[in-house]
Amino acid sequence: MLPRSPFPASRGTPRPRVKLRESGESKEESTRIANAAAGTFKSAVGRKDGKSPSYADWSKQHLVGRARQSGIKGRSRMSKAELVEALRNR
Repeated sequence: MLPRSPFPASRGTPRPRVKLRESGESKEESTRIANAAAGTFKSAVGRKDGKSPSYADWSKQHLVGRARQSGIKGRSRMSKAELVEALRNR
């Protein structure tokens, strides 16, 4: 019998977090998405059945909080319109 390798066998596909990092997502965002995908179908991650309100409907306070989570710099000096634009283009 051959000794067991200390390295796990490759599954043939890159881990979701690695693929997200390669596509340009931040480390925090790729980890959040990969963790959300654990135990669910990929197509179900992030789906809200169209019930999530548009950023334009959010209060400025909520937009600033979301910008903080996304790591957007200069968010406290931005107007509501600038925050919406920054969040859409992150």
